[in-house]
Amino acid sequence: MTHPAQADQPHRRAVIWIDHLAAKIFTMGLTGVSSSTVHAHLSSSHLHHHANTIGSGHVKDDPAFLAAIAQSVAACDEVLVLGPGTEKTVLMHHLQSVRPQTALQIGSSDHPTDEEIVAIGRKHFGLSEPRA
Repeated sequence: MTHPAQADQPHRRAVIWIDHLAAKIFTMGLTGVSSSTVHAHLSSSHLHHHANTIGSGHVKDDPAFLAAIAQSVAACDEVLVLGPGTEKTVLMHHLQSVRPQTALQIGSSDHPTDEEIVAIGRKHFGLSEPRA
């Protein structure tokens, strides 16, 4: 049974799946799951540009992307970060610097469905399905 005071509290745990284009954020607690998505605003959807072009070949990061993700989990005490590449590590370092009090963990995951992300989060945090 959920205590009335707990039902009014924001979800205190989150699982984030991130790549260079978007972050899917699922906050969860005793009362269920809420989802949101933060999109990066990059000059290209490709990480590297083609041969024979000037520059390093890497697309510049969107500086507001990580800050927007951090803001979306500001109420969370525990965060699990998943993703296929190095972006999850970049996010972990950013969260450690702006939210050092948050318990952070990282995991690998290619491209799961939203339901699979939620299931990973529920298992990680020891949460069961809310009763209808």
